[in-house]
Amino acid sequence: MEVDSAVHSDAPTLHTGGPTTTAVKRRRYGTPDEKGFRRFDMGYVYDTRMMHHSPRSEHTEAPERIQKIFEVLDNCLCTSQMLRLPIREVEREEVLLVHSEALWDKVLAIRDMTEQDIIESELYYEELSLYVHPSTPLAARLSCGGVIEACLAVARGEVRRSLAIVRPPGHHAEPDEHMGFCFFNNVAVAARVVQQLTPAKKILILDWDVHHGNGTQRAFNDDPTVLYISIHRYEGGKFYPNGPFGGLDSCGEGKGLGYSVNIPWPEKGMGDADYIHAFQQIVMPIGIEFAPDLVIVSAGFDAADGDDLGECHVTPAGYAHMTHMLSSLAGGNIVIALEGGYNLKAISDSCLAVTKVLLGESPPAMGPLVASQISTETIYEVALEQSKYWRNISPKSCVPREEFAKLTFTIPELLKAHRQEYLYNEHKMLVVPFATPELEARFGSQVACTPDIMENQTLIVFVHEFGNVRAELDSVTTCDLNMEHSYMVDFSKELLSWIRKTKHALLDVNVYAKQTTGRNSRGSVEIMTYLWDNYIQLTDARRIVLIGHGPGCQALEDLLDNRIVGVRKSVKAVVQVVGNFNIPMVPREARDWYLDHSCVLVPENHKAFTEDKTVKRHGLVMRVQETKPIQLMIKSFPAICAFIERMLGEGAKARA
Repeated sequence: MEVDSAVHSDAPTLHTGGPTTTAVKRRRYGTPDEKGFRRFDMGYVYDTRMMHHSPRSEHTEAPERIQKIFEVLDNCLCTSQMLRLPIREVEREEVLLVHSEALWDKVLAIRDMTEQDIIESELYYEELSLYVHPSTPLAARLSCGGVIEACLAVARGEVRRSLAIVRPPGHHAEPDEHMGFCFFNNVAVAARVVQQLTPAKKILILDWDVHHGNGTQRAFNDDPTVLYISIHRYEGGKFYPNGPFGGLDSCGEGKGLGYSVNIPWPEKGMGDADYIHAFQQIVMPIGIEFAPDLVIVSAGFDAADGDDLGECHVTPAGYAHMTHMLSSLAGGNIVIALEGGYNLKAISDSCLAVTKVLLGESPPAMGPLVASQISTETIYEVALEQSKYWRNISPKSCVPREEFAKLTFTIPELLKAHRQEYLYNEHKMLVVPFATPELEARFGSQVACTPDIMENQTLIVFVHEFGNVRAELDSVTTCDLNMEHSYMVDFSKELLSWIRKTKHALLDVNVYAKQTTGRNSRGSVEIMTYLWDNYIQLTDARRIVLIGHGPGCQALEDLLDNRIVGVRKSVKAVVQVVGNFNIPMVPREARDWYLDHSCVLVPENHKAFTEDKTVKRHGLVMRVQETKPIQLMIKSFPAICAFIERMLGEGAKARA
């Protein structure tokens, strides 16, 4: 589709010299212009005053939502890598770019309501799925103004990406009415301000909140300069906000026909595979064809696993992969603006995963993903509808293929089978069984040991995520694997060679959980504590070495947190090759022991050395002149061996 990139002619115009133009003179943080100037590629907005909008009793849209997100990001040192952008209250002329004057007046009037007024109007606001407080107008204006500032910072090139940790949410607020926990439509107002004040005229709004953003679509329903795409639970129009507006055939009107794209799930329970399938077949092809200047994500996390309101199962890894794909659009200029999400742990974990991707980390590896039959049928129907407007959409490629499902194997499955055969044929390593059906279903055939594990005095435990598969993608749109450039590098071969030479025993642990119905957690706590209690402690080994690689380091951290007393008695060394991940936290209950027995290996460009802080609190930290995680392991292996032999003592050296 061809798009007229001019601002929609019916939109009001901001007057120059007003409050929104004062930010034009802010420095461009992306361009160093003085000695010692620190560059930030990402910014964020946050203000605790938005928590003053609070209910009279317990409520789903709780003030703690944004506080929990900020605390998690701060504890993981993400905030130190981002520029804190100024936040302000949205101005009247900005709100009127989307909303009516009557709505503006209605929201501002809330600040003058007495306690009795609020009690007497409770039923009225409940019908709109709202609650009010005298501080509601301030919070609503800060929330909207915060999203505006986050978007302007990206559109003006001050930062490349930004995160708006705001509440109340906005995507349900329609031009003439507040509803669904929302007062002003933060994203819609911000998009209009960006179009007025910056060169960014074509904007993609991707809404992955579990509810349809009726207010956002309504604001741009006839506007071809704003592409609105929503993935939401619909259930034939019976799920909030109800009605046919969010159906797959609700595609806009007039000049905006085709610029509203709805992917309506017909039932609850959708997970990573379903959302990734929607991205590959609908979101990314249309996004590439539209070619936006800016991407804004209405990032509700109520489709997250654990959210009782959404009842879906998207994991933090799923949100990370969706963010990664969207970051390929608009030159990487992307804004994440918080909408819904009501489970504090789910919303904070999901937002952390998204933030890490925006800060430059790769999305975490995911197991085999197979979209459900109901979601593939939905995507096929959406493709049939959207192919009327977008050349990149091919309904033929979306036809459900149920008849082939039982005959297919994923590449990780084939590689695992090959690796198991190699470990047995070449090294006589045996598969470790699990006593519980759940662990067997999730980790079966992923833990192997050398035959001498029970009687050997020295045991090496190597913990990793299978199998360090790296593949070049043929296209971010399709995520097809270009088999010519696919390869698997298995560090275990070199490790096993050393194990044979030193005559140690080996327990090889792959902590990457298989995808199973109704369960999406990482599971490293379960598998590591199980192995410790049922295998490691029962062996004759009194000298144990723990080696973690990449995400496997988290599993070792979980083990230390849960079995530190037993670990201190027999573990002589802890080696963690973390790659570009965060350096593991030191266990509080055994700090001195850990610092004396641990060695952490990181690439030379690890962020721990670029920040204004010391890494001494992590014990021995080695910088390796390598950036690729698997090459880091191989290149640092001599140093790892030397460290282990030193910790094991002269007896290990003599055997070597």
